[in-house]
Amino acid sequence: MRPTLRGHIRIARFDHWVKNVFVLPGIAVALAIDPARIRLLDPLRLVAGLVAVGLVASSNYVLNELLDAPFDRLHPLKQDRPVPAGEVSIRWAWAEWIFLFLAGLALSALISPAFILSMAALWVMGCIYNIPPARAKDIPFIDVLAEAVNNPIRFLAGWYMSGTAAVPILSLLISYWMAGCYFMAIKRFAECRDLRCHASRVAYRRCYRYYSEQNLLVSILFHGSLAMLFFGVYMGRHRLEMALSFPFVAVVMAVYFALAFKPDSAAQRPEGLLREPALLAAVLICAAAMILLLYADVPLLHQAFPPTESTQRGT
Repeated sequence: MRPTLRGHIRIARFDHWVKNVFVLPGIAVALAIDPARIRLLDPLRLVAGLVAVGLVASSNYVLNELLDAPFDRLHPLKQDRPVPAGEVSIRWAWAEWIFLFLAGLALSALISPAFILSMAALWVMGCIYNIPPARAKDIPFIDVLAEAVNNPIRFLAGWYMSGTAAVPILSLLISYWMAGCYFMAIKRFAECRDLRCHASRVAYRRCYRYYSEQNLLVSILFHGSLAMLFFGVYMGRHRLEMALSFPFVAVVMAVYFALAFKPDSAAQRPEGLLREPALLAAVLICAAAMILLLYADVPLLHQAFPPTESTQRGT
C-alpha cells in the first residue's frame, strides 16, 4: 500500500484530543482559588492553549506510531494501523513529529513561560515513554506511571492557562497522577485479558512478560487508593465541600473498572469511551457536582467538621 495523506492524519490521532478534557480541571480549580481571574479570562487564550496541548500530544502520538510499528504488526488488531499497513512515509512522519511539536510550542508562547515549560514536559515524557533505551512503556508498572504523569502535566497546563499567580496544589497534582495510573492500569488489565489467548502477547509488548491479571488488579487497587487519599488531603486542607463529591467519583471509578471485563473493552481505546452511555452519564454528573462544590459554600459541613487546633496552625 502506498503512503497517503489520510495515513499521516490518522497517526496524529486527532480523535484522541478528547483527552484535553484533563486540562479543564486545572482551569476550574485555579479560578476557584483565584476568582478575580474569571472576569479577566480571554477565550482566545483558552482556545490557543487547548490547541497547543492537542498539537504536542499529536506529536507524541506520531512518535508512538513510528516506534511501535514493528510491534503493532504482531498485534491482532493494531497490525492494521497506518504505519505497519504501509500508509505512511517514514521520512515525512518524522518531519510531522517535529512540526506538530514546534507548532504547539509556538502557540504556547501566546500563554506564558510556565505554560511553555508544561508543553515541553509533555513532549519530553512522550520521548521517555517511547524512545530506547529509556522506552518506559516496556518496563512493567513504570509504563503506567510514565504515561499517567501526563495527567498532572495537563492539569498544570490548564492552571497556567487561567493566568492565576497562585501556586499549584501538590496534593491535588499527586491525586490526579494516581487517578491517571488507576485508569492506565485498567487499560493494561483489559489488554492483558484480550491478549491472553494470543501467543504474540509478549512479542507485542515486553512488559506483558511480567504482567498478569492478578498483579494488575493489585496495582489498580493501589493507585485508586492513593488517588483518593491525596484527594482527601486536598479536600481537608483546601476545600471541605469536595467531600460531597466522593460518591460521584466512586461511581465513575466503579463504572470504568467494570468496562475492563468487556471483550475488546473501550478502556483500551479512549476514543471508544464516548460510546459508553453509562460512563458518560457518570462522568457528566460527577463533573457537574465537582464544579458546583468548587464554588458553592456549604456552611453546615464546616460546622459538622470544625478544624482542630493543629489543623488551624498548619493552614
